[in-house]
Amino acid sequence: MYNPQLDTFLCVVECGSFNKAAEKLYITPPAVIKQINLLEENLDLQLFIRTHRGLILTEAGKSLYQDAKYIIQYCRDSIIRARNAMQENTNVIRIGTSLMTPAQILVKLWPEVRKYCPEIKFQLVPFDNTPENAREILGNLGQNIDVVAGIFDETMLGLRQCAGLELSREALCCAVSIHHRLARRDRLSVEDLYGENLLLMRRDWSRYVDQLRDDLQKNHPQIHITDFDFYNMAVFNRCENSNDILIAVENWKDVHPLLKILPVDWGYAIPFGLLHSPTPSLKVQRFLMAVAKAFRPENGRG
Repeated sequence: MYNPQLDTFLCVVECGSFNKAAEKLYITPPAVIKQINLLEENLDLQLFIRTHRGLILTEAGKSLYQDAKYIIQYCRDSIIRARNAMQENTNVIRIGTSLMTPAQILVKLWPEVRKYCPEIKFQLVPFDNTPENAREILGNLGQNIDVVAGIFDETMLGLRQCAGLELSREALCCAVSIHHRLARRDRLSVEDLYGENLLLMRRDWSRYVDQLRDDLQKNHPQIHITDFDFYNMAVFNRCENSNDILIAVENWKDVHPLLKILPVDWGYAIPFGLLHSPTPSLKVQRFLMAVAKAFRPENGRG
């Protein structure tokens, strides 16, 4: 599926030397060097500068290191998806799950869903939350993954070429480090954010977030807005490490153990529901109808 020499390359980078990588891989140092030499030859790239003090990654090596982890994980996930596709049971719903798109809500709803759709079974399909995976998975829902639970709006649906079943509106909250001065609070006012750096998803990602942005820029200039491009663990780590504040939703409360998500008195929310193919199969259509019934307010949800 991918060049296995990439595994050796990652190990060398992370260990910092051929000898340490050899120990970790249970092979000889000459074997490690040979694999790296072959990789550089096949790619026509110099990945390392060899010095008497050790190895130094070239710019090409740094670039490959960043992408190699994604390549390897994507190939592993591809195998999982291929095995899922081989399943003969046509009543299995494949639910994609990641840190930003947790499937807990569907797991909790499952007993109720089975009342309306008793023949349906489900399978959780984990994936890394990266921009590449978001494009690939959401643009091809129905092939290897049937549904993903998460926040969305019309902009995202159009951009990712998928459809959404709205189940509720999730309040836009603020995530703060447990060491932040505001972490002792149970609820925030807009004025509590004065003088703080607020991490906000870039404009045109969601009109709901853009409405909040416009309000803050016009009426609360004391809040310093900083844009970012994608929700992943890196931005949650940034929030914790920098003591900045991050726009989040309550469903992400378990993403980072050192962050606390606090509601804010500003009245802004974003749709939450199930992302699915614009042309779902009959199986998925039955499932979506069952979820909608199980989630309705009269059942105490939504």
